Order: sequence, then structure tokens, then C-alpha cells
Amino acid sequence: MFIGKAAAAVQIEVHFPVLERAIAEQIFAQDGRKYVQGSKTARCSFAYLSKPRLGGFQGKLTIQARFTGRSAVDVLGQCIGLGDDFALTIMATPRYESGKLKLKDVSVITEGRDSMYVRTVRQRLGRSIEREFFYQLDADARRLLEEGKPGAPYSLHVRDFGISEIGVTDEAVVLTLDFKLAVK
Repeated sequence: MFIGKAAAAVQIEVHFPVLERAIAEQIFAQDGRKYVQGSKTARCSFAYLSKPRLGGFQGKLTIQARFTGRSAVDVLGQCIGLGDDFALTIMATPRYESGKLKLKDVSVITEGRDSMYVRTVRQRLGRSIEREFFYQLDADARRLLEEGKPGAPYSLHVRDFGISEIGVTDEAVVLTLDFKLAVK
């Protein structure tokens, strides 16, 4: 008979270079871009982020990226309208929901850039990122936890997986995992 307390939660530090590679593969998968409006084929109306660099600042996740966008109409083969290309920083608090690492309390900073177009980009991008930006965390975490030694006479199975806390340091995102590991 086994009588005991639940095990303490496990903390995993995911350092920013690792998270950058995972996000580049999953989110910036269209030629290193994340389209937030339109697509690669839209010539006059599109917006995308590229060249993401992750970091931490005062407990928030920061994503430095390049924004390129155009909001124009095609008039006789010419795009007429607004467009720009500039560096920006996204600051947000990571959260866990339904197996995904999402962002909340998003703010977009454009150092030295302020125009009607840039203000509109900041506002729309902040809402878009909070709604659409996510990393499918549970699948990768389960794969890592269930990875056994080759040829081992047992297999590992994760049950009741969840993340109870997420923190951000200057070097990494720190996840507090709650799960049961069955050895069969």
C-alpha cells in the first residue's frame, strides 16, 4: 500500500536561444516571417514580423522583431497608400492555456517612431499578438518527459500535465510543471 503526499512541482528553465529556435520553427515558419495581415502573395496589403529575438526584462517576455507592412490599394499596377519597415519591441506576460504558451498584457514599443501609421500598427499588433500568438508547449514538454532511454524495459507516460506558474528571468522562461509520470 502506498500512502504519501503529492510530489513537489518541477521547474524547467527554457533558455531564450532554445525558445527562439522553437518559435522560429512554429510561428515564423513562412520564410522566417509571421504574417499578421495578408500573406506572401498580397502585394499591396500585408504586414509581417521577422527576425525575432527573445529576452526578459523586469519579469516580462520581450520579443524584438522587424515589422514590415503596407496598407495600400492597387491602382493600375501601382500600390498607392501607406507602408513602413521598422524595429519594434513587444513586451508581454506569458500565460498557459489549453496546452499553449500565450501572451497577455501585450505592449508594442517603437523607439523613435511615431506617426499615425505606426500608432495604428502598435495598436492592431498588440491585439493581434494577444489573440493569435502562441507556442504549442504541451506537446514538446510531453515528448521531453516521455523520452526514455533506448532499449529500456519500461516506457514513460505523462498524465495530468499542467503548468501552475510561469516566470521570466533575464536568461529564460521558467515553467513550474505539475504532472504525473507513469512508468510502465
